[in-house]
Amino acid sequence: MSAALDTATATRSGKGHHDENFPVASHLIHARHRPAILAFYDYVRAGDDIADHNDLTPERKVAMLDALADALTGAGPADPEADPLKRELAARALPPLHALELLDAFRMDARKNRYADWNELIHYCRYSAMPVGRFVLDVHGEDPARVYRTSDAICAALQVLNHLQDCGKDFRKLNRVYIPEETLRKHGASVDMLGEAKAPPQLRAVIRELAERTLTLLDEGKTLPALIDDTRLSMEIAAIHRLAVLLTRGLLTRDPLSEKVHHGKAAFAFIALGAAAGALARRPFRGRAAA
Repeated sequence: MSAALDTATATRSGKGHHDENFPVASHLIHARHRPAILAFYDYVRAGDDIADHNDLTPERKVAMLDALADALTGAGPADPEADPLKRELAARALPPLHALELLDAFRMDARKNRYADWNELIHYCRYSAMPVGRFVLDVHGEDPARVYRTSDAICAALQVLNHLQDCGKDFRKLNRVYIPEETLRKHGASVDMLGEAKAPPQLRAVIRELAERTLTLLDEGKTLPALIDDTRLSMEIAAIHRLAVLLTRGLLTRDPLSEKVHHGKAAFAFIALGAAAGALARRPFRGRAAA
């Protein structure tokens, strides 16, 4: 291993929050909350980049993730990738739990590249996706008992959707397959099909089944915007949910190996703003005025 890869900063991919498939702390979010969410994103992105780095061994990845965790909790030396989030957590008296759970997911990525069944994939989503929603809710002071369950469903759906959209790239670049082996076998598909230029019918059937299960998760989470006290956050979640539903429906007919699944930026913005406006219109007058 090159000495140049001794720090989390050295492994950064250059990817930022504007490169994600869904909005990250868009300007729908109040300005007072955006720094905390972006600090969380940057910290998590640093961990994700470690887990995805092809020049690091699994053991080295885990060691670097451990060091990143220790930097956040104060159990180890400071790290510039952890310092901004550490300051935001201290200012808001929030624990580091959600960020540390994300690092647990990246440790899984370092050690594991196949998933046996749907339940095992959802277990991964519990650490790779659900903590993101929970952190955003906590930053806004929302009631966990009222909103965590539906948030978890949406976050898991977003994670599975990203896995389906990127299934070919993940296999070719990282030899990582999140599509459950059980579902592949059920439809007579194989992992090697993910490396083809166009998905064979068996793999298309796999993707359709998983897209349908993802739509079920999104249906479980559809009430979340109405449960949120913060009007601007409610609008953000409504926009993300609407985009996720449309993209997931697209996977029922589109091939992610050979076709573009994601919308262009203009269509993306139009759909998101329409959903946000709809969420605002459905809120009580008090909430609309606050927005």
